[in-house]
Amino acid sequence: MMLTLFRVLGLLPLGVLQGVGAFLGHVVYAVSPSYRRRINENLPAGLPERRRVLRRVIGESGKQMLEVAWVWMRPGADILARVRFEDEAGYAALMAQDRAILMLTPHLGCFEAIAQAHALGPYGRSRPMLALYRIPRKAALLPLVQGARARHGLKLAPADLGGVRLMLRALRDREVVGLLPDQVPSRGEGVWAPFFGRPAFTMTLPGRLARAHDALVLLLVAVRLPRGAGFRVCWEALDAPVTGEPVRDATALNAAMERLILRHPEQYLWSYNRYKVPAGVPAPGEART
Repeated sequence: MMLTLFRVLGLLPLGVLQGVGAFLGHVVYAVSPSYRRRINENLPAGLPERRRVLRRVIGESGKQMLEVAWVWMRPGADILARVRFEDEAGYAALMAQDRAILMLTPHLGCFEAIAQAHALGPYGRSRPMLALYRIPRKAALLPLVQGARARHGLKLAPADLGGVRLMLRALRDREVVGLLPDQVPSRGEGVWAPFFGRPAFTMTLPGRLARAHDALVLLLVAVRLPRGAGFRVCWEALDAPVTGEPVRDATALNAAMERLILRHPEQYLWSYNRYKVPAGVPAPGEART
């Protein structure tokens, strides 16, 4: 059922999907108190032009909900025509290095487009990508998530111990590994680190992976362009050294993500429960005590 729905949605032009998504975003914001409260709580109080950004966040979050069907279901030629990498020469130079690469893509813009564009591009075969994904709670969604994402040579690793082994092997083979660094990890897999002035439980996996094979760490975001024109992938190398000290590395990673998010704050997924306390994890104040 879900696969059929996504296939139908994927037939629509990107601009139409994003327009419908923006409308639905406003509907959900109006009818769901919990959704509305989370966005308002997560959006930083000191953000410049916060009220204007909030209005745009509502619509952009809705666009993100539906455009994923276009990314997952469209032919590769359509995706390549709508995704452009900023500073392509610099990106090509990094891909040419004989070094493992760790790609970190926060929940900003259309992060699903980055892995697909890489797999379809000129580096898809020479530097194949292995992307970490969380197994959906509903078993009926698993064929959709796996089948739609694992296209064009993109490889997947589940978010479990076996997936970590796959990622370590890929880095050893000088491949590219991609994951979302602002997902809230489970107990034992993260530390508390500041994120927009508030403690957020932050995964330590990126630092461990980078140190294991001296990987180059890149942060990438796929910024949504107006009127369904596609996406522009902005990227930068993590400028802070990976020290192996979990809190220090997590703090540096969050600071780097903040800089990227502040360029396009209206496209970040502020509805995500970024500041939750995972089961079995002491709250920040309790941990200090």
